[in-house]
Amino acid sequence: MQQQGQQVYGSPVNPYGTHMGVGIGGATATDVGRMNMTGGGQQQFGAHETLMVHEVLQTTINGINKFELLRPHVKDSQLAQIMDNQIQFMRTSYQNTVNYLHHKGAPNAVPYRMPRTSSPTYGLRNPQPQEPNSSVNQLDDRDVASEMLGSAKWGAILHTQAALECADPTLRSMMVSGAQSCINKAYEVFQFMNQRGMYQVPTMPDKTTNNFLNAFQSPQGMQMPMQ
Repeated sequence: MQQQGQQVYGSPVNPYGTHMGVGIGGATATDVGRMNMTGGGQQQFGAHETLMVHEVLQTTINGINKFELLRPHVKDSQLAQIMDNQIQFMRTSYQNTVNYLHHKGAPNAVPYRMPRTSSPTYGLRNPQPQEPNSSVNQLDDRDVASEMLGSAKWGAILHTQAALECADPTLRSMMVSGAQSCINKAYEVFQFMNQRGMYQVPTMPDKTTNNFLNAFQSPQGMQMPMQ
């Protein structure tokens, strides 16, 4: 069994079990960096950015397909609306990236916008015990929301990794926007789960929290900037 981060012939394995060092159609890193993306003249991309964007696009496809599979199990109307919005955004983001790689117009890298945020509820309120389902028919809104949250968190990590490997400035901006979008999607799902008691935020005693945070002080003589 391959574990996350395991090296396979020099290529790390991501949480989905795919090799990040294998390019499109099994091409090597050297080949991928010079692939003809337009069908005519060469569109130049570096090997690392090509490999990482390949991972981003494949993960986006997997995410869309997974959400579509989970969609019939959603019962809460608010969660259904969140999922529909996120599916549509993933489709648009995927197409924008493909269009840029194929040199078909300027990208529109606008981050995902979630509705106005509300203050989270802190503290544990009799959290329900969790256990794996024994049947797909047992899937409920919490299961779906939890999967959506995990997907968004992994997407934020993957887009950030891709942005750090990009030489092309436009492609880099698209990956940065994608990371911000995933962060926003994750927080949107968290807020839904927090409001429904599905994701409770444990706290420490006030004294412990204050002692922990007050251990960090400003350097002597440094004036704090006015907000």
